[in-house]
Amino acid sequence: MKKSLNRREALRTGAAAMGLSALAAGVYAAPVRKPRRVGLIGTGWYGKCDLTRLLQVDPVEVVALCDVDRKLLEEAGELIAARQVSRRQPRLYGDYRQMLAERDLDIVLIDTPDHWHALTMIEAVRSGADVFVQKPISVDVLEGQAMVAAARKQGQVVQVGMQRRSTPHLIEARDRVIRTGLLGNIAQVEMYCYYHMRARGNPPPIEPPAWFDYDRWTGPAPLRPYTRLTHPRTWRAFMEYGNGILGDMCVHMFDMVRWMLELGWPRRISSSGGILVDPDSLSNISDTQNATFEYKDMNLLWTHRTWGDPPDPQYPWGATIYGDRGTLKLSIHRYDFIPHGKGPRLHGEAVLELDAYPEDVADVAAIRLEQPVASAIRGHMRDFLQAIDRRGRPVADIHEGHISAASCILANRALKLERTLAFDPRSHTVPGDEQATRLLRRTYRAPWVHPLG
Repeated sequence: MKKSLNRREALRTGAAAMGLSALAAGVYAAPVRKPRRVGLIGTGWYGKCDLTRLLQVDPVEVVALCDVDRKLLEEAGELIAARQVSRRQPRLYGDYRQMLAERDLDIVLIDTPDHWHALTMIEAVRSGADVFVQKPISVDVLEGQAMVAAARKQGQVVQVGMQRRSTPHLIEARDRVIRTGLLGNIAQVEMYCYYHMRARGNPPPIEPPAWFDYDRWTGPAPLRPYTRLTHPRTWRAFMEYGNGILGDMCVHMFDMVRWMLELGWPRRISSSGGILVDPDSLSNISDTQNATFEYKDMNLLWTHRTWGDPPDPQYPWGATIYGDRGTLKLSIHRYDFIPHGKGPRLHGEAVLELDAYPEDVADVAAIRLEQPVASAIRGHMRDFLQAIDRRGRPVADIHEGHISAASCILANRALKLERTLAFDPRSHTVPGDEQATRLLRRTYRAPWVHPLG
């Protein structure tokens, strides 16, 4: 850990810069160059977490920040000016189009609400920037298709914020348990979330605060009456802005399992559930839902409920992979392998790098950093930077992000239609089901135009 700190300080002072060979030791060291110029769109909770972790691993220069909430924007400007090497105040924008029109950014981070991911990512790659976009990449399936096409056409690197793929203890679990065959044959995976995270209450409409541009924040989404649940963070209570708990929490675990087991598109997707326990809340996302992602010889099962207790208090959000020789439990905090019969149990925990990055402790309160996830975000940023340097694909490439996001969206569409969907990723249709195919794309609010026209 001390070695990481020394290298980081060396990079900051310009005393030393090492090549990509350092990646073998889990440390990213940039080639000697001018600092990469970075912009952030969306300066709320995870925008600050992502950008400050990037500052920890590379001497970038943050030159631009954008948000429609003036208070969040100004707070982020002060934070970044204090954190980056140059101590310069970034330029502040209320409109991402003006920021990207400068065409002076090497990297753009996108940490907006989900309904703004597609338009901002596409415009960012068109401006010549490589992009880090949060998950899920889209709120409809065809947005994701357009995002992949734009990234490929422009030749830009796009990393999706599905950092389970860069989580040290989960990489260890994959290598130590799955790749060594300790599980044996795998035929079922259970994924789950039992957090009580669905916003509750039925607050009345109110005027948006003066410092918040609600019309621009709504953008292409339907314009709902503004309430105290709209902004910040609790926007996830509404399907107009995201894809419910499947889009928020399942996408992480589903993507993690796909990565570990090397799975692509599911063959069929079904779902059941709804608002079964809390119908009086303003929130319109499900409080109880199950989904099945079918693969050849294997099913991935998802369940969430925003009430009651988890079956295993140590794993309130995670995945359990069942093999005929053992069981592997996984979460952002730990993993446990339990063999069937004789053999040792294996255990691992989230890696904390507090010797190298002591600011993580203060950031738990300062920016609501999830301390066990900090090392994963840093690893994800290192992988992103490495992909930029070699002009290759990162571990959570936009195509992988599309598969995971679209599959969760399809589960919600299956719930709405009350039938199983067999999606064709080549044509991006549900063959033989015109109604389901129409639901792969939603109508944008004028004057915003869907990426597919």
